[in-house]
Amino acid sequence: MTRVLIVDDDTQILRALRITLHARGYEVMTATSGRHALAATTSGRPDIILLDLGLPDMDGAEVIHALRSWTTTPVIVLSGRAGSTDKVGALDAGADDYVTKPFRVDELLARLRAVARRTLSATEAPLTTIGDYTIDLTARRITRLADHRRDRASAAPEPAPRATRPAGKARETADPEPPANHADRPEGLATVRLSPTEWHLLEVLVRNPGKLLTHRQLLPRTGGPSPKEHSHYLREYMGRLRRKLEPNPARPRHFITEPGMGYRFQP
Repeated sequence: MTRVLIVDDDTQILRALRITLHARGYEVMTATSGRHALAATTSGRPDIILLDLGLPDMDGAEVIHALRSWTTTPVIVLSGRAGSTDKVGALDAGADDYVTKPFRVDELLARLRAVARRTLSATEAPLTTIGDYTIDLTARRITRLADHRRDRASAAPEPAPRATRPAGKARETADPEPPANHADRPEGLATVRLSPTEWHLLEVLVRNPGKLLTHRQLLPRTGGPSPKEHSHYLREYMGRLRRKLEPNPARPRHFITEPGMGYRFQP
């Protein structure tokens, strides 16, 4: 039975969620403050935490930071704060998902199931399928049956992404895009090649299916480009992944953009 800790200072919401989750087979714990939540996490070892940001003693982001100093227990934020700044702040602090109040119960239950699935498979090296492609993260190999190969697989390599920069600022060099296929591929198979940065992005996304990942989580800044330029580079890299792996890059089904926040991998 999945144990859920609900943290909210609104007793009516606590009661409604406790009844709802109990009825769906969850074991439920409750807390009404940040300090109570931290103590309950230590003693009760919940599998998932539902956390409101507006607590009486601590901001929810502070609670997430404190949790992340010693536990990887998934945190789903439930908050009336609908602005993208609050969402990005909570996700960057370490939250696994963000649900805006008021919310539909079926949506919350779906988010709980998705987080539970990710937790169960967190230690596995995923073997994932996207369309006709099989992705093996352990071997760092992407294969596809040759008779299903897209015409663009043999196209010339795309130019590295470029971002405009203020005068005097050092240029950040993006990874050159490798050819789409190995010349020595096994007969009957096509093998897609990715640059190191593309592999990094793909691995982070695939290991967090369904989770909204912010720009900073996907491609940490190491100095150099401005936030605007940094966002441009990430957009270009995601565009490359879509062109190489999505059945229809113009209408992506797997690498989903969450405007103003980040990206989500949908298996």
